[in-house]
Amino acid sequence: MKSQNKAYLFAGLAILAWSTIATAFKITLRYVSFVELLLYASLTSTLFFTIYLIINKRLRNVFDRPHKELLRLAFNGILNPFLYYLILLKAYELLPAQEAGTLNYFWPVVLVLLSIPMLGQKISWMSIISVFISFIGIVIISTHGKPWLMQFSNPLGVVLALTCPFIWAIYWILNMKIAGDEVEKLFIGFLSGTILIIIYSAIKHSLTFPPIKGLAGAIYVGIFEMGLTFIFWLKALKYSKTTAHISNLVFLSPFLSLFYINFILKERIMLSTITGLILVVVGIIMQQYVPDIEKKGRKAQ
Repeated sequence: MKSQNKAYLFAGLAILAWSTIATAFKITLRYVSFVELLLYASLTSTLFFTIYLIINKRLRNVFDRPHKELLRLAFNGILNPFLYYLILLKAYELLPAQEAGTLNYFWPVVLVLLSIPMLGQKISWMSIISVFISFIGIVIISTHGKPWLMQFSNPLGVVLALTCPFIWAIYWILNMKIAGDEVEKLFIGFLSGTILIIIYSAIKHSLTFPPIKGLAGAIYVGIFEMGLTFIFWLKALKYSKTTAHISNLVFLSPFLSLFYINFILKERIMLSTITGLILVVVGIIMQQYVPDIEKKGRKAQ
């Protein structure tokens, strides 16, 4: 199989897995609390990364890093998985799956905004327009198509869901500043994050063995949201000729997710969700192509 075909295969597997997660969250939350779901999912993903690194004889490399680097990666674990998923799963507990899941796709827009103060990047007027388009989409989704009323189905749930993209974007930027193997960095973050989750669970909730269906759902989330799917995506990036060949494929995920939500959860997908999601994706795609358009414009002058 050609390298680019392998890239498409791994990207497709990652997208198919990620598109099931909103549904998996909601089903699992029927049997366990959001804290229990996070606890057992993060334990699963940490175990998965440990086994993966042992099989590939790379576990020792993790702890050969400088101490300052290990501390920075461990700090990232506070952001992800601890804070990010704690807040995200609470949002899923409060909101319909289509709303919580779609609002979370706002993170690439937030990444552009935060790259200005954190990376010193400049933003053009075209980028500002693209951010505004995505923002309008978010307002339409969160107000169920009635932005003029500014009434939200669950204000706390919406705030939590919109907080997650900021946490993820900050995590992404901080993680990007640290060189090295991505799986090894994920392992350190999940190891420290999982320890925090265990402590938090012990303090705030009693540590009890969950129902089998709840445990099965948490294991599924741990593998296909937090573990194996990252490996698939990293392999897709490795085999692809350029990132652009597969990066836009990820936008299939939210639309596939709506299909699973409707088919399995029986949620009626609202027109406002689809309209808002299209605007969010259009804004994100514009951000990707704005630099190329501007470069061509400067060359033409």
